[in-house]
Amino acid sequence: MLLTLRDETFSGQLLHSLSLDVVSQTLTVKELIASRVEAEVQQYNQKLPTHPLIVPNEAEQGFHGLKTRRFINTEKQIDIALNAFEKNGFFILIDEEQVQTLDQVVEISPLTKISFIKLTPLMGG
Repeated sequence: MLLTLRDETFSGQLLHSLSLDVVSQTLTVKELIASRVEAEVQQYNQKLPTHPLIVPNEAEQGFHGLKTRRFINTEKQIDIALNAFEKNGFFILIDEEQVQTLDQVVEISPLTKISFIKLTPLMGG
């Protein structure tokens, strides 16, 4: 089943969307976050050439500071995302209701609205 995950601001403005293929109609919040991170890391890593034909030397990289991109470790990124959820770095709304814990089981369908809301710290403290 294909789900659309939305990144939104607190006011509901759409920042980004991502399609995610899931196999079950029920999953935990932890599984949802892990699936999203896996999809994003896979998408990022697939864009990296494994054996680039041309690699600029340090002088050619110049002011813009082109750097060699590295593959991202999926498991590490999942741990970071799960930790961020537990520390209220972001929250998730499923059909306009906030999920509370990583172990919470949610029912989903292709029509389910899933929104990730990242909280931003206030400026100045």
